[in-house]
Amino acid sequence: MALEEKREKRPPVTPMMIEEEAALRNGSRGLPPGPWAEAAGPRPRTTERHIAVHKRLVLGFAVSILALLAVTMIAVLLSVRFEECGAAADGPPRAGVNGSLSGTARQPPGAEQPPVRSEEEEARGGEAAEEEKEEEEEEEWQRRRELPPWARPRLPRHLRPLHYNLMLSAFMENFTFSGEVNVQLEVRNASRYIVLHAHRMHIEAVRVAEDKLAGGVRVARTFFYPQTQVFVVVLNRSLEVQRSYNLKIIYNALIENELLGFFRSSYVLHGERR
Repeated sequence: MALEEKREKRPPVTPMMIEEEAALRNGSRGLPPGPWAEAAGPRPRTTERHIAVHKRLVLGFAVSILALLAVTMIAVLLSVRFEECGAAADGPPRAGVNGSLSGTARQPPGAEQPPVRSEEEEARGGEAAEEEKEEEEEEEWQRRRELPPWARPRLPRHLRPLHYNLMLSAFMENFTFSGEVNVQLEVRNASRYIVLHAHRMHIEAVRVAEDKLAGGVRVARTFFYPQTQVFVVVLNRSLEVQRSYNLKIIYNALIENELLGFFRSSYVLHGERR
């Protein structure tokens, strides 16, 4: 009993003491629990795992930017290519800024390009071709020792007109007129030439037909022969003997101011010219 009394008396353990000891162990510097202790407590440090996550985010952002740039470049190249294809399909190749042809229309330096002809040159070329054909036909007739039907002083007798149907429209504002004539022809001798008198006229259309069922006869070409003032229709085939055909011609011309063809005259009445 004496030994037990000599032992040192310790204060009783209270809940406050337990909490303080736990706080010391957790690194809260012995502050009592509460909002101040939570604010002053140690914060978690950035770990290697967090750094790896940040690197992945940055890398993904960079990859997305590069992909966006690549898609934009491809879209621009495709649009340029489509424009070139459309220009090539719409018409002939056009020269670029430096004068070279764009797209697939470019030619090697030594390649020859066909000359571009204007409308006047083409018209002259067509007239020259017709004149050559006329000369060839005249030479053929000369070999036969005959004059061609359009070079004779009288109209040929292989065709006989049976009926004329003529319609004229006069325009007094500019002294011009338009006409349409339908001639029923009887064929006496087979021929592929139709020769008519005509002078200072513009022929718009020529049609030769047998009837509605048989259809038309194709016209190869037409030309004027000023030396005898005639108009010649050359057909692809000869007209058959003892058959009748219809010749239709649409034309226009000036109302002449002299005694020639369809002409005009005037008179003065009460000092006014009419």
